[in-house]
Amino acid sequence: MPSRKALHFSIGKGLSDQWAKKTVGCCQRLPCGERIEPGDLIAAASERLFNRQPSSSTAGHALTPANARPKAMTKIPVYYLISDLHIGGEEALGVCDFEDELIGYLLELSGHTEEDVELIIVGDAFGLWEITTVQGSEKLDAIVAQFPRIFETFRQVGRDIKITLLAGNHDYELACYPEFGERLKAYNIHLEQTPSIIRRIGHQRLWIEHGSQHDPANRVPDYGNPYAQPIGYFITRDVVGVAAQRSRLGRYNWLKDIQSVYPTEAIPTWILSNYFYREMSPILRWIALPFLMFFSFSVFVVIGAGMEFAGVSDTNIFLNNQLFRSLGLLGSLLQLVLTANAVILAVLIVLAFPGWFILRDVRQTARRFGLVLDPTKLTGQKEDAYLDAARAVFQENPDVAAFIYGHTHAPSVRKIGDRAVINTGTWIKQFQPVKVRFGILPRIYVPRYCLSSFRISAQGKQIVVAYREVKKAPGRELTWLQRMLMSRRVSSLMEPVPEHTILEAHCDVFEDTRSRR
Repeated sequence: MPSRKALHFSIGKGLSDQWAKKTVGCCQRLPCGERIEPGDLIAAASERLFNRQPSSSTAGHALTPANARPKAMTKIPVYYLISDLHIGGEEALGVCDFEDELIGYLLELSGHTEEDVELIIVGDAFGLWEITTVQGSEKLDAIVAQFPRIFETFRQVGRDIKITLLAGNHDYELACYPEFGERLKAYNIHLEQTPSIIRRIGHQRLWIEHGSQHDPANRVPDYGNPYAQPIGYFITRDVVGVAAQRSRLGRYNWLKDIQSVYPTEAIPTWILSNYFYREMSPILRWIALPFLMFFSFSVFVVIGAGMEFAGVSDTNIFLNNQLFRSLGLLGSLLQLVLTANAVILAVLIVLAFPGWFILRDVRQTARRFGLVLDPTKLTGQKEDAYLDAARAVFQENPDVAAFIYGHTHAPSVRKIGDRAVINTGTWIKQFQPVKVRFGILPRIYVPRYCLSSFRISAQGKQIVVAYREVKKAPGRELTWLQRMLMSRRVSSLMEPVPEHTILEAHCDVFEDTRSRR
């Protein structure tokens, strides 16, 4: 039987023969930057095998097979959340305005190797409702063909981090067919086909869902049934889909952006605005423009002329204005505009009395049917539904620290006690209605982007919610007339989202966790 020393030499020589072929002319480098020769690694491995003290050449590096290769540390789970990308569609919808920004964002996440990163796309990643020429999983194939760079980036980044996708309402079909999950696996995307998911964060949990189940127009009565489509599906298919097909027929390619109008009840005023500023005959627009611009001034003139005619005022500047006469033809045109507006105003005054009663009765009728005519009030009413849903989840699940949803395209963080209700926003174009400087002209819908992203992590007993907006400037879409009529500075109507929100852990959660152990 060979001696221990001979066996030691034999194994060491065997290791040398095998490793020499792979390590000739190279060396290992420790994280601290020191260089380790292959012979040192071999000696350390054999000495470790026989529980011997390392030799003087390796004593300073404390080499073992475990620390010769950096020891894997327990990574901290971190969740990144985005939603409502609405990628894909037919005709004019086959364009992704934020393609470069999305690819850059995904590549940035893949570089966070020190964290256990999971990207969660909280629904409406794809516009399956907007595709009507093909059915089933062929819709996803059509979107992949439209945006190969995005899906190749998903495949690449999915090797480094976990990517989870929830179905929304616009891509509800993802929750109905198993083949969608198989096809998305090819791009390293894990599809969840349930209405909501749970994620552990420290000793607490996150409740994550798209949110369309709390919207009456988009609630699916039998989740997972491909034939249980909500009314929103038919509106999207017959309105948004057709609008995308007809958008390029206009003077401007604006009709495709109908999906960016929120709430949907604002679509009529958005169409009226685009008709006036983009589609109306230029001659007709310029004829109507002075009447609409000076209408407010006409009200002042009519009131002044009435006071002069009734003898209430002894001035003579409205009925017999010498300034207009001195301006010649221009003064005559101004006088014509004011006179025409005065006649229109008189007719409106006559109609105002019965019109007030009719409008009052219409509002009462709408209230009986539960309808809201004011879009701003409607938005607030929809958000209240999500707060109620969050309260119900918090009551049934004491360890849930945050209720997370998307769908409404309005990023926000609202606190209910020590818990948070988080809306993940959207990446598609948004419109902000802006009043004109003067006159009764239609509102101008100013485009903007708010590419919202949330990062949620645990730090000790606290949960940190970080908000980030990926920068993207809108293109020059407004006409010069729109830019001239609106205010130079457009203040955002959206409530600012705090960059950091701290959620404290609940004592009862820790007690419940210890009792389970």
